[in-house]
Amino acid sequence: MTGSCLDKLLRSIGVFLSAVSSNHYLIEFLEVGGVLTLLEILALENIKEEGKKESIRLLQVIANSGRKYKELICESYGVRSIAEFLAKSKSEETQEEVQVLLDSLVHGNPKYQNQVYKGLIALLPCASPKAQQLSLQTLRTAQSIVGTTHPSIVDNVLKVLSTMHLEVQYEAIELIKDLVNYDVCPALLKGLVALLIPSFKETSKLQPKILNDSSVLQLTAHLPVFLQQAAAAKAIGILAHRNTSLAEEMLHLRVVHSLLAAMGNTDHSNSQRQASLTLKYFVQLFPVVEEHVRKSMGEELYKLFFPGSPCSCPQSNAGDLYMKIDSIQADILAANKVNVTKALYLSDLSQSNVSFYFGHGNQDPVAYNTHFQKEDVEGKE
Repeated sequence: MTGSCLDKLLRSIGVFLSAVSSNHYLIEFLEVGGVLTLLEILALENIKEEGKKESIRLLQVIANSGRKYKELICESYGVRSIAEFLAKSKSEETQEEVQVLLDSLVHGNPKYQNQVYKGLIALLPCASPKAQQLSLQTLRTAQSIVGTTHPSIVDNVLKVLSTMHLEVQYEAIELIKDLVNYDVCPALLKGLVALLIPSFKETSKLQPKILNDSSVLQLTAHLPVFLQQAAAAKAIGILAHRNTSLAEEMLHLRVVHSLLAAMGNTDHSNSQRQASLTLKYFVQLFPVVEEHVRKSMGEELYKLFFPGSPCSCPQSNAGDLYMKIDSIQADILAANKVNVTKALYLSDLSQSNVSFYFGHGNQDPVAYNTHFQKEDVEGKE
């Protein structure tokens, strides 16, 4: 089975198993341990990639023959073997064949669909960008089929945001857009906001190297925590644009404070850019955010940040702000103390007072609420 003709032998078997009247051949093949043999081929190092690809194709034929055959593959520890092979394979063509197989195993297989789902989550930390991309794509399908979420999916998806590969980041954000519709939404939003301010432990790892070797400065743009920070800012912006309710929830998580801090990260321009663009949307969406951001930045910096504000520079743009601020302004952003949550709490109280005193039929409760909120927030500041 380890000779150079293995792939030809497997293709020949495939001709029989794919025939119109193939049920007899399929049963005979399975009775002699065909599934276990095909799975074993995937793990053997001395088998060429072409032979392993043919093994995957035969497993596809078996899986497509019906539910009981999918169950047989899963009962033979097939999900683990297939997932490990996807992570280790060096051929993108073969990896795409594996994705087709995993997609088949998650459809019409209620007994083991959760096993496939967990196997896909386990693949996310692997070193292969292609395997990550394909796993994320298949996870979106698997998630809709399984219905419930596994607790580990949040951490694993957020860690993928540290990738340098934009195609992987794109698929991760697409999955995040789906996951906010499930019970993990609060944990997911909290995790995204937390990524905007990398821990001191992570960022301090690079400091001694920078002091000793100036060439290391060029590597800071690819520091995983900074890539993760930029991707998180981008994802938050996408979620806020899609759903105002999610934007409101993130306000309570102090997303404005965290976005301002990310804008002050002079070690990574893309973090500054993505955070600036996302914050601009929050400023446009919520007047209370505009008020707090203006106070924190000061008029001069705010005019550079928001071209739509009165007396702002007509050529200024939020996405280009990182190129125009100096080190002092960056420090102001990084050290900001903005707390919109307090103002939101006061706003909720004032809205309750309006409803109590004036009833729901009052003509202009919003105007009263805005005045009350502004007065109280200024007093607190």
